[in-house]
Amino acid sequence: MSLLSNIVGFSLFGLAARIGQLGIQKRNVLENPLGHAIAMGTFGFIGYWAYQWDQRAAVLLQQKRAEIAERRANSEATPSS
Repeated sequence: MSLLSNIVGFSLFGLAARIGQLGIQKRNVLENPLGHAIAMGTFGFIGYWAYQWDQRAAVLLQQKRAEIAERRANSEATPSS
């Protein structure tokens, strides 16, 4: 998933959460647009963080798999006594 789609998706989820919150409180949805912007910005940042975390985890997994493959190759090349 691309960075932009991740941020937009989380931002839209933040907007939906804000609208749901106002619906539960039975308040006007269009009452405070700044609150919507804050919710979307906050959730958008969470989306950015989740994307970065996923990218970093992929790199760490790739390094760990290479390390395991190297150990297996070394153990197969060296016969046990």
